[in-house]
Amino acid sequence: MKCLFYNGKILTMETPCPLEAMIIDGDTILAVGSLESLSHIAKGAEHIDLQGKTLMPSFIDSHGHLSSYATSFLQASLENAASFPEVIERLRTFGTQSKLKDGDWLIAGNYDHNKLKEHRHPNKTMLDKAFSNLKVVLQHQSGHFGVLNSAGLEAVGMTGKDKEGYLEENEYVTAAKRLPLPEMPQLVTAYAKALRCYASYGITTLQEGLMVSQMMPIYRMLLSENILTLDVVGYPQISDAELFYSRFSENAENYRSGFRLGGCKIILDGSPQGRTAWMKTPYAGTTDSFGVSCLTDEAVFDAIQNCLQNNRQLLAHCNGDNAAEQYLRCAEMIQERTALAALRPVMIHAQLLETKQLPRLKKLGMIPSFFAAHCYHWGDVHIKNFGKPRAEKISPAGSAARLGLPFTFHQDAPVIEPNMLETVWCAVNRTTKIGVTLGKDECIPVYEALKAVTVNAAYQYGEESSKGRLSSGMKADFIILDHDPLTVPSQEIRDIRVLETYKSGVCVYSEK
Repeated sequence: MKCLFYNGKILTMETPCPLEAMIIDGDTILAVGSLESLSHIAKGAEHIDLQGKTLMPSFIDSHGHLSSYATSFLQASLENAASFPEVIERLRTFGTQSKLKDGDWLIAGNYDHNKLKEHRHPNKTMLDKAFSNLKVVLQHQSGHFGVLNSAGLEAVGMTGKDKEGYLEENEYVTAAKRLPLPEMPQLVTAYAKALRCYASYGITTLQEGLMVSQMMPIYRMLLSENILTLDVVGYPQISDAELFYSRFSENAENYRSGFRLGGCKIILDGSPQGRTAWMKTPYAGTTDSFGVSCLTDEAVFDAIQNCLQNNRQLLAHCNGDNAAEQYLRCAEMIQERTALAALRPVMIHAQLLETKQLPRLKKLGMIPSFFAAHCYHWGDVHIKNFGKPRAEKISPAGSAARLGLPFTFHQDAPVIEPNMLETVWCAVNRTTKIGVTLGKDECIPVYEALKAVTVNAAYQYGEESSKGRLSSGMKADFIILDHDPLTVPSQEIRDIRVLETYKSGVCVYSEK
């Protein structure tokens, strides 16, 4: 069915100058231009009056975890909990509402020790005292740490490997893999809610950023039931890659039922707000705390070679400057540099990436995907952890833009909500929660920030010929906003509302 959108601003992302009208036919854009120039092909089309609103390409999230975001709707939320007593109270309320029985799991997410009055992680002693009849796990907002009570530790086989119930990095990941999965009917509801939330933020392409073998039955269900209303790109951890590529061979090249495999994922270090990002210099207030290194150089090099041999893109989680150095060093050892660049390797987060390292990424064809919203959500914590001069260079998008190095943005959901307009606001203003401007030189123009979540993100996924821009022959993936991000005051960008989201010409979200 043809539809003509007119009487608004059409921001194509091919130029900052808006056009007047756009016409689509089914899932494809026929043309964009002046209303007069489209009149000859608009006959028989449904006319949709934008009433002065702004239409632009839908957003593309370059890194996140759909499954973790979905299951978060089935867990107790500890987001913004301010103290240990509040943590216990929220857990008790959730347990009562969920009618948990003796021996059940009580799973909670999104606590942040930086926001707690006690300024430390909860412990198993307090959890044992409050919940002697349940198995309890609290998952940190970063996704890198967790706290379990004694019953929980015993159930996942981690007794004796914890510090008062606290686990971090590889040990926590091992424990998390052993947690029970919800029942399939619950999962169907949770995934549907998660996808609607992504669409409400204007996102139509998103990521499953770390697939492990335990997720295989879930994805078989999602595909067989056609649950995925948006495009999802999956990246198995390198050790499970062959398993996924053999079991989902039909999804290896193209989307099928909304899903395709995009490559592989490795994790090189931890979290800056948790002081486990791997740094070259020690954290503030210490002389020997450099964070956590997760892989040897040999393992990183082998992962790059594996992806090169199998023609697969590699995503590497690197938060600290030393983790970035390791990834760069190992990539520079590869002899087939041109072939590697063609795979568009990605440095995920790249938060403490040094500006002097940026030219090396450009030479390798490596794309940094910045978690720019850290400037707001944890910028004040980074000042404490690294000192203000170093914290001001976190997520150096301004330096990358000046160098001509393509970069993307993400939210790492469920670490934070997949609110792309908030991320754009963060990248443009770089304001912390207490109002500090965190590195004015790294602020970028609004148009550059929008490119990071449309044009550049499509390029990262190798889908630039069909997504990220509005022009003839492109997919009809677009959104309608109540205001133009290019003309509102920069401080008001995150207040812009997504009114409608279209995926392949179909409205998958409407504010009405």
